[in-house]
Amino acid sequence: MTEGFTCPSPLGPGDTVQLAHGGGGRLMNGLIEQLFLPAFEERDAPSLRHDGAVVDVPPGARLAMSTDSYVVSPLRFPGGDIGSLAINGTVNDLAMCGARPAWLTVGFIIEEGLRFDLLETIVTSMATAAKTAGIGIVSGDTKVVDRGKADGLFINTAGVGFVEPADRVIAPARVEIGDVVLVSGDIGRHGVAVLAERDGLSFEHSIVSDCAAVHSQVAALFEAGIDVHCLRDLTRGGLAAALVEIAETRRVQIGIDEVSVPITEPVRGACEMLGLDPLHVANEGRFCAFVPAAQSEAALDALRAIPGSEGTVAIGHVTGEGGHVTARSPIGIERIVDSFFDRRQHCLA
Repeated sequence: MTEGFTCPSPLGPGDTVQLAHGGGGRLMNGLIEQLFLPAFEERDAPSLRHDGAVVDVPPGARLAMSTDSYVVSPLRFPGGDIGSLAINGTVNDLAMCGARPAWLTVGFIIEEGLRFDLLETIVTSMATAAKTAGIGIVSGDTKVVDRGKADGLFINTAGVGFVEPADRVIAPARVEIGDVVLVSGDIGRHGVAVLAERDGLSFEHSIVSDCAAVHSQVAALFEAGIDVHCLRDLTRGGLAAALVEIAETRRVQIGIDEVSVPITEPVRGACEMLGLDPLHVANEGRFCAFVPAAQSEAALDALRAIPGSEGTVAIGHVTGEGGHVTARSPIGIERIVDSFFDRRQHCLA
């Protein structure tokens, strides 16, 4: 054998994933060694070749855990792809628990025939998102299924983070009458961007997903000394679903001012054309926060100082008991806000 010569396991014939890439043999090893290991940071790579990961937990910290599966169509959309969505989505779920995200595991369910160049783009996007969020990918799994069984690619992620201090509690049970409701920026861009890309729609102004990690914004609230009562990311079902779930869980009435809800004109126009209510459209880089009224201005200042949440606004209050959400229109009429399923928004989050 010639000195210094290496012959890595091939990715396989052609330029698409084959069933054999999920069979545990040479082709799977080639996929892992040539695509996944180089993409994910070197410090995490050894764990990716084992059945699990062993990690150290800081003394006195509580663990937060979350898992989610991502089935978005199309796999790429303006502002992101299923890879960045999978990383940011789980990072954000941990942040909503008041946790500092630490580690992720990743599972790929790949449909036979998926192009390697698309898979490489998505894996690179995941690596970039993880590095940006400062979170390690410590274990993974790959399965390949028959054509027509996975819509190209499904991704599952599980995340672990630290709740520090350990007695911090962020939950609907802590919401109080008088709390101010903050939203970390304009809503609706992600859902409209995905819907437009999937259905081949074009608008006068391009609409780009807000897909991003929000843990640094949440951390800014804690660093400012804000007694955050509850956090919720505005994903599937949008702002409406998040508020309704909290109101019903805590049995309080939440009142919002529709004029105060930040919606860009391109998103508003697209929603009017498509017959959608922006309050129900999915987001992937926005959250709502319930904070004491006495600390609301300090909370606004803290969030507006962090990139990605410069557009944070107060949109309403917890007004009393009742278990529902109301919205005041620009002409002063109040309506009940409900959460509902819209077929056109399916798989946007």
